[in-house]
Amino acid sequence: MKFTVEQIAKKVNGNIEGNSKDELFTLSKIEEAKQGSITFLSNPKYIPFIYKTKASAVIVDNNFIPENKLETTLIRVKDAYSSFTKILELFNMEVDKLYEIDKSALVNKTIKIPKKIFVGALTIIEKGVILGENIQIKAQSYIGENVKIGKNTIIQNGVKILSNSIIGNNCIINAGAVVGCDGFGFAPQENGTYTKIPQTGNVIIGNNVEIGSNSTIDRATMGSTIIHDGVKIDNLVQIAHNAEIGKNTVFAGQSGVSGSTKIGENCVIGGQAGIAGHLKIGNNVRIQGQTGVLRDIPDNKQIQGTPAIEFNDYYRSYAYFKKLPDFENRLKKIEKK
Repeated sequence: MKFTVEQIAKKVNGNIEGNSKDELFTLSKIEEAKQGSITFLSNPKYIPFIYKTKASAVIVDNNFIPENKLETTLIRVKDAYSSFTKILELFNMEVDKLYEIDKSALVNKTIKIPKKIFVGALTIIEKGVILGENIQIKAQSYIGENVKIGKNTIIQNGVKILSNSIIGNNCIINAGAVVGCDGFGFAPQENGTYTKIPQTGNVIIGNNVEIGSNSTIDRATMGSTIIHDGVKIDNLVQIAHNAEIGKNTVFAGQSGVSGSTKIGENCVIGGQAGIAGHLKIGNNVRIQGQTGVLRDIPDNKQIQGTPAIEFNDYYRSYAYFKKLPDFENRLKKIEKK
């Protein structure tokens, strides 16, 4: 795919300083860019690279002031990082998008097939499934009975969406993810064994949600596990049965939410954070990486540690904790005296 600098600038509402007719056919890091590529500069750490980059064009913030001569064309925008994201999407589009159902796919004959749909090789779609227009279901995926998938949604390779799950519009579910598997429910018996508790609910996923590779979202025991609009889930994340995740909340990799916990809107959950069950986490909460949350958290808090405490309290405590070996040595010297 090839664009001119002028075409790119129009896409991001940018102003050009340099050659508007240069052709761009690839994306690059600013330190690795070559002729014909476009890159961006938003982190001040990378400013030195802009003076020696081979990129044909660089997207920069409006307030960027070069201190040395530039050999590249600038595209000035309000926010270089966000604008480059749009360019990534542009280059990622397929030129001649193919709508077809692979001959090896097993699609139940009772399903109404939209005009615009892609179904990859060895994919299975069971009865009762409702499919929106312009969706892609890549190879070796499985769509269980009575699943609903909204328009413009992309199901990557090897995804499993189990029965009665509901997926919204404009979602991306990445390779290996599982939606609607049984929740972890077992009743202890007097003889020390466990009896499985039937998981009879489903999973509801809103619009504009992205789920990372090999993440799992369990169906509810009763009712629904709910992922609201705009949620972004990284790879290897576990969302347990009957959890509810508020709008635009973000999860980093290897984090987990236990059963029946409700998380508010616009929260950020750091990598490897663990949240216990039956809790209520407020809106705009920031949970740092490797934090263990064992109690309810009100709105607008930033927490860290296990058990979790206020972010600033954690670092004040840590300042003392890391000095404990020194305190011990000093105490031993005092005891000897």
